Amino acid sequence: MIDDSRNLDVLMNVSLAVSAELGRCTMRVSDVLKLGKGSIVELDRLAGGPVDVLVNNRLVARGEVVAVDDRFGIRVTEVVARKAARA
Repeated sequence: MIDDSRNLDVLMNVSLAVSAELGRCTMRVSDVLKLGKGSIVELDRLAGGPVDVLVNNRLVARGEVVAVDDRFGIRVTEVVARKAARA
């Protein structure tokens, strides 16, 4: 008999790249070089809209930005199904 909990323990120390995507845009290199402190970059999503949570560049959830003291985080509001995440 295989002890599944022991097998899962092996994975608990594996590092994954987790990122939150607020939106995207396309810019020319010349426009990127003009960016400075206070510059505004227009994204393809509305302010306050859902934020994508990606693990190793794969969509796994959506959420909303929250502020706790002077730190920001993401409150997960939806876990994306595997089939939808691949699309």
